[in-house]
Amino acid sequence: MLVMTDLSIRLAGRLLIDQSSVQIAPGARVGLVGRNGTGKSTLFKAIRGELATETGTITIPPRWRLGSLAQEAPDGPESLIEVVLKADLERDALLREADEVHDPDRIAEIQTRLVDIDAHSAPARAAAILSGLGFSVEEQARPVQEFSGGWRMRVALAATLFAAPDLLLLDEPTNYLDLEGTLWLEDHLASYPRTVIVISHDRDLLETSVDQILHLERGKLTLYRGGYSSFEEQRATRAMLDAKHAKRQEAERKRLQAFVDRFKAKASKARQAQSRVKMLERMKPVTALVTEEVREISFPPPEKLLSPPIIAVDGVTVGYDPQDPVLRRVTLRIDNDDRVALLGANGNGKSTLVKLLANRLKPFSGSVTRAEKLSIAYFAQHQLDELNEQASAYDHIRKLMGDAPEAKVRGRAGAIGFSGKAADTAVGSLSGGEKARLLLGLATFFGPNMIILDEPTNHLDIDSRAALAEAINEYPGAVIMVSHDRYLIEACADRLWVVADHAVKPFDGDLDDYQRAVLTSRSQRQAPREVDNNGHDQPERKTVKRAPLKQKISQAEAEIERISGIIAKIDTALALPDIFSRDPKQAAQLTKARASAAVALQRAEEAWLEASAEEEAAS
Repeated sequence: MLVMTDLSIRLAGRLLIDQSSVQIAPGARVGLVGRNGTGKSTLFKAIRGELATETGTITIPPRWRLGSLAQEAPDGPESLIEVVLKADLERDALLREADEVHDPDRIAEIQTRLVDIDAHSAPARAAAILSGLGFSVEEQARPVQEFSGGWRMRVALAATLFAAPDLLLLDEPTNYLDLEGTLWLEDHLASYPRTVIVISHDRDLLETSVDQILHLERGKLTLYRGGYSSFEEQRATRAMLDAKHAKRQEAERKRLQAFVDRFKAKASKARQAQSRVKMLERMKPVTALVTEEVREISFPPPEKLLSPPIIAVDGVTVGYDPQDPVLRRVTLRIDNDDRVALLGANGNGKSTLVKLLANRLKPFSGSVTRAEKLSIAYFAQHQLDELNEQASAYDHIRKLMGDAPEAKVRGRAGAIGFSGKAADTAVGSLSGGEKARLLLGLATFFGPNMIILDEPTNHLDIDSRAALAEAINEYPGAVIMVSHDRYLIEACADRLWVVADHAVKPFDGDLDDYQRAVLTSRSQRQAPREVDNNGHDQPERKTVKRAPLKQKISQAEAEIERISGIIAKIDTALALPDIFSRDPKQAAQLTKARASAAVALQRAEEAWLEASAEEEAAS
């Protein structure tokens, strides 16, 4: 059990957690929630032992293995599957020792332990996790250094999940995933067999993947049973009861104070008055739950609606290399009130499509017809880096408003969530969520006819995501969105388009249907193409490359040789004339170890045969 007792944590002079206690049972799946900046990631650091507590203790069972997502993405010449397999430190150490040891007793111990931890099925388990996170069999054999930073963070996540620690700490794991990867992760965490605590602002993950919510607010940790909806209901009930209690207590305080004020000067009532003074001192104040204000998000409406369709795409082929386009023969139309969510694995062309619609990418063939005076606002996460870190929100807005009066500029700053001193704070000092709010306000400043949102929720907390959904629903123009946030899609989108296999097609169904399709066919689907640092889709491989297959063959051959060497050592030990009479227990262990190794050898040979057949077919 993870036990936090009278815990206080201070960071940079700010008290983030104040005298809080909580117990998390083994096997619990916990969602850690709270506004940005309340101290959730800091709590993780304290649990990992990276940060000293001011008071109190954090107790973790001594045999528990603790795992969390690495801060830096893996790199180097090792293949993805090798990086993930090495995350199981015990298995990796045992296999390396098995290659060197000659003592029959130790050989038996190693092989027995490998059987106990199901080591020989590890490659299949690692491959399944990588597949779920979007990597094909081919890509699993490629060096990790060939992938961009976002994809390497997926490998880090796969390694963390494969290690299956007793206490798994995940801090916003969906930030590196597309919707398909997020759906897979939700399903995986829902059946995680050990204790997991996940920091997330994704309502659906918190609803489907956890069975408890740990809420951090105003320095206090409170544990609630159930998913996120249950947490909201319990918290609302508690807030109502606290408000009633606080009201009753305030009335009682006034009554006691009135008695004291009236009779404290009278000798006959002095003793009674003093008694009521003590009652007031002992009365523990009850504070009604104060709901923190959620700053509204709003999009200025367009001056006038245009004649539909506002965009018509007819037979368009587009991409970055005319010889190998990303999308082919795309035909679609967008009207004034459309709410379209783009689905499909990262790298299949969603960013290419939105750049085409935003007129930031020209087609190789076909036609794109736009309504006259069409105005488009385009928001993408990489644009956060384009903000001037030294300038304030006021400075950014002033540039757009020219010689407008000071009061008017301040009013517009307040309208997008930066009133008072917040308008004069340098962008470099803003949180990720505040930068996202500013960028949304700047992108939509002049009332566009259509808004394109590419992963707008990454830095927004749960309440801000709800405010964004409300803003989208109130906006009268068209909206095209790319998001891994299922709540946002379900709340706002009325049309789903799947971008895959060089095409854009409408999806007839809801996200439940789409999730079922993803979970049942992910391993068979074509893997995503690589994406470069500018967000461009890399050319797709037209044919199956033989290099990964040759690597698979080499790995299988090395595994066959390794296991054959182990079997030879075991056979040598079993050949001793008095082994069964002298030490029957050791003989039984060796026999069991040989049987397990024989099964592993058969699997390695089957893998070699399969890869050889694929390589022959490819040639």
